Amino acid sequence: MADRNTLRTSAGAPWPNNQDSLSAGERGPLLLQDYQLIEKLAHQNRERIPERTVHAKGWGAHGKMVITEDISKYTKAKCLQKGVETPMLARFSTVAGELGAADHERDVRGFALKFYTEDGNWDMVGNNTPIFFVRDPYKFADFIHTQKRHPKTNMRSGAAMWDFWSLSPEAIHQVTILMSDRGLPQSPMHMNGYGSHTFSLWNDAGERYWVKFHYKTEQGHDFYTNEEAEKIIGKTREGYQERLFNTIENGQFPRWKFQIQVMPELDAEKCDFNPFDLTKVWPHDQFPMIDVGYIELNRNADNYFAEIENAAFSPSNVVPGISFSPDKMLQARVFSYADAHRYRLGTHYETIPVNRPLVEVHNYHKDGTMNVFGGVRTGNENAYYEPNSFADKGAAVEDRSAQEPPLKISGDAARYDHRTGYDDYSQCRVLVTKVMDEEQRQRLYKNMGGAMAGIPEFIAERWFGHLKQVDPAYEAGVRKAWNEANASGEYAANAAPITPDTPALTGGDAAGDGAQVAAE
Repeated sequence: MADRNTLRTSAGAPWPNNQDSLSAGERGPLLLQDYQLIEKLAHQNRERIPERTVHAKGWGAHGKMVITEDISKYTKAKCLQKGVETPMLARFSTVAGELGAADHERDVRGFALKFYTEDGNWDMVGNNTPIFFVRDPYKFADFIHTQKRHPKTNMRSGAAMWDFWSLSPEAIHQVTILMSDRGLPQSPMHMNGYGSHTFSLWNDAGERYWVKFHYKTEQGHDFYTNEEAEKIIGKTREGYQERLFNTIENGQFPRWKFQIQVMPELDAEKCDFNPFDLTKVWPHDQFPMIDVGYIELNRNADNYFAEIENAAFSPSNVVPGISFSPDKMLQARVFSYADAHRYRLGTHYETIPVNRPLVEVHNYHKDGTMNVFGGVRTGNENAYYEPNSFADKGAAVEDRSAQEPPLKISGDAARYDHRTGYDDYSQCRVLVTKVMDEEQRQRLYKNMGGAMAGIPEFIAERWFGHLKQVDPAYEAGVRKAWNEANASGEYAANAAPITPDTPALTGGDAAGDGAQVAAE
């Protein structure tokens, strides 16, 4: 007989019987000393951990990043030098849906990448859209509340979503993308990924450049209509997982072209728009795309929970040569993402194998949940604080060569922090009137009008006011689709109670005409 593995308890003892409970007799009762049964039931009770507050439903795989072009004049990051190949993990997700939500729902998709570099982990935590709904982190928690369940009905509320969006004019560009064809990709392989935020690169000479990260699908932009997606959901709620897993398992490895847009540091003060505003794209004619390399996914996880559910991505994970910007949403995410992982996975979540960097880690973090690293974490058993006198005996010390250069821009608060002069409409206008063709516009009108069906009229009218400032034809097309959807009566999910005392029918800023954007 071939050698077989022995079933053991978590403490390592052989497990003699996994079929029958110990009892006082043939008819019971069970005995408390049956620790194997107790262990099995106790572990079952603890199999689930808190799901992510957002991006709960996700799909992922392992792969590699290959740099094919020389961008050393922009960055000293070792993982971004020509010829370097870096192992990586990708996780895609929907934003609003819970862990059991259907994959083929209209939603923004998360696009998170973890690169295991020789200088530690670099996480690129983005979406499949180059922008976002809001520009200030004060609004983020409230926005997410509108995407979750109504506290009384325990149902998603379209009224809440459109109320928030109609009171936040900066959302119109992102909502337009969400309601367009790109809002319902057929699979994770058929969508782009973006860092969305403005990040920075810095080189050996200490020069800083602002940067936008782009990952362009090489599989094409295939999408579903709402009607097609509804039929798929009727058959499977795991369509993305099935397609991503089976594609890789069958040896067809999806790829994305890695490109960047670059802006010299001081040019930020010359822009006719705020380059750190998450609701804005950088016009391609001003900041052309630069090829960097590609990413490829080529290996499925052996254990989904251990490698995908436990994966913790945070924009705070950067390496020398890559850093942040004054983007206010990015600044908030640098804290909030890592803190979410400390809550969900434990204080030392980065010691979980999938989050563990390739380099040996020495630091002075101490004790707490998930302290599983063992040994002398600081390099010397007497060095459990810093500064100390044991640097010449192995204790970890700082590396000043990893210090990024200081910011040179003025940090003009009046320019970047107040709402006066924000142009929330012109980039959206170019997208709808110049980038989309007529068939795409008609699908946009239908998708948006249908999503608005059943919401209070004053909210709809406020939103129509914003659409009209983008383009009168946009407002007319969505209004027509909204009326048709209302006439059909199929909008119960949008009718959650909302009864404000003073319905405001106008809002937003004057439209501008300055921005010109290229198709993303």
